[in-house]
Amino acid sequence: MTALDPVSPAPLTDAGLTPYHAVRRSWSKLTPTATAVIIGVGGLGHLAVQVVKATTAARVVAVDTRPEALELARRLGADVTLRPGDGVAEVVRDETRGRGADVVVDCVGNDETLALAASVARVLGDLTIVGLGGGRLPVSFFAMPFELSVQTTYWGSRPELVEVLALASRGLLHTEVTRFSLDDVAQAYRRLEEGTLTGRAVVTP
Repeated sequence: MTALDPVSPAPLTDAGLTPYHAVRRSWSKLTPTATAVIIGVGGLGHLAVQVVKATTAARVVAVDTRPEALELARRLGADVTLRPGDGVAEVVRDETRGRGADVVVDCVGNDETLALAASVARVLGDLTIVGLGGGRLPVSFFAMPFELSVQTTYWGSRPELVEVLALASRGLLHTEVTRFSLDDVAQAYRRLEEGTLTGRAVVTP
C-alpha cells in the first residue's frame, strides 16, 4: 500500500463511499458473466466505474451525455461507453445477449435517467439510485422487468470507508480532482452549476 496525500482521497468519504456501498450490496449479482450499467460519469459515477472493476469481474457499461465524461470512463476501465438516447437499451441488450444489465447504478436520478435505468435492467436485476436528481420512477405491473429490485442508498458505513481507502492506497481507485484555492471557491460553484467540472472539486488553502 502507498500513502495517500490529503487532496486526492478527500472526495472518497462521499464520492467514493456512496457508490461503493451501492455496488457492494449487489456483489452477488456481479459475477464474471454479469454486466453493470453506470449512468452518469461525474463525481460519483467515475468512482462507481472503478469500484465495479476493482471489486468484481463484471463488465461495465458507462452512460453519459458528455464526450469528456465518456473518455474518462474508458480511461478508468469501462468496457462500453454510450450516450443516452434512442437505442441505448437495445445496445445494452445486444451487449448482454438479450438479458439486460444485472446491476444498474443511477448516479443522476432524474426522470430521464430513471426511465433509462429501468429499460436496460434485466429480470431479477438490481437498480440502485444514488443520484439526487429528483426524478420519479413510475411503478406498474408492466413498467419494469419482473422482480427488479429498486433501492435508494445514501453514503455508507465506517467499515466500508476503510475498504474504500484500502482500494485507493493500492492504486485501484483514482479520484479525478480539480483543485481550487480558497479565493476561487465561487468559480468552483459556478463550474458545478454549469456542469463543466469533471470529477470532484477540492478546495485547498
